Amino acid sequence: QVQLVESGGGLVQAGGSLRLACIFYGSSFSTYVMAWYRQAPGNQRELVATVSPGSSTTYADSVKGRFTVSRDHAKTTVYLQMNNLKPEDSAIYYCNAYHYSRSGPEYWGQGTQVTVSA
Repeated sequence: QVQLVESGGGLVQAGGSLRLACIFYGSSFSTYVMAWYRQAPGNQRELVATVSPGSSTTYADSVKGRFTVSRDHAKTTVYLQMNNLKPEDSAIYYCNAYHYSRSGPEYWGQGTQVTVSA
């Protein structure tokens, strides 16, 4: 069983930065692809960034050059460094994990609120 616990959300002015963290509780962290999603009110949940077990990364076009995803295997934690934040980045951010083989369930954290004021 896997549990994901996010932290680091908050209120920030446009142009500011936040770093989100997601702690992976369970076994075999190194075999899971970790992802960050976000969902703003009235919108569908969208994929923001992923990081593979080998630390290969992907990003949504809307955050490229501003957000950086990384993982620390020793701490079983994935991070999302968000710079130059914009009001349109405001959303609940969710951590997600799925096995690299795509077998088994995927897991979600409870979400952390990010609000960017203009």
